[in-house]
Amino acid sequence: MATGLLLLDKPAGITSNRALQNVRRLFGNAKAGHCGTLDPLATGLLLLCFGKATKAAGRLTAMDKTYRATLTLGVTTDSFDADGTVTARREVAAGAAEVAAALGRFRGEILQVPPMFSALKRGGQPLYKLARRGISVPREPRRVTVRRLALLGVDGAMVKVELTVTSGFYVRSFAADLGEVLGCGAALSALRRTEVGPFTVTEAHTAAAIAALPAGCARESLLVKVGDG
Repeated sequence: MATGLLLLDKPAGITSNRALQNVRRLFGNAKAGHCGTLDPLATGLLLLCFGKATKAAGRLTAMDKTYRATLTLGVTTDSFDADGTVTARREVAAGAAEVAAALGRFRGEILQVPPMFSALKRGGQPLYKLARRGISVPREPRRVTVRRLALLGVDGAMVKVELTVTSGFYVRSFAADLGEVLGCGAALSALRRTEVGPFTVTEAHTAAAIAALPAGCARESLLVKVGDG
């Protein structure tokens, strides 16, 4: 039975669970799980545990993560990203200097309110199911840490940043919060996860590349051994 950790480069447009099931079939429907959900809009490094390595899922999910994100200023959506319904549009007066100054508020330990469109549960029901019905409920702020936040560029209403954060951080919420600080609103328009702990997306494999290998040992050679697997 396949056992180990697979570094997958997830494409945009599918959920993390769909990406998992697609790859799981390539390994003979082995026992598997993913560590650290990526939204459909997001691409990049998704850790998949197979066989006994699933015992390490909690530890792997808790690792710091690094992202490259593109934010669009002047627009807000119900999901805080480009996949949601636009709720407002505002004039953008902020330039690179204002954005750089605003980013200072988000470095270090901060309190962040999770978005309604998330898998967090209230009364046993995922919040995103409530959100789809137009229901919003209070969410407790959570302490998260932004270990590094770099401004990569500002091009009109488009802002690109790179950030390393602790587990539980929502880049979509960061986008919305930054937009409010700037007074124009913002939504996440692109996201790529480049690192999870010591693992990098440059080591990751696409589902197409995995499928091109012969079933069995050739595919299983891609699996990385982890402490609990």
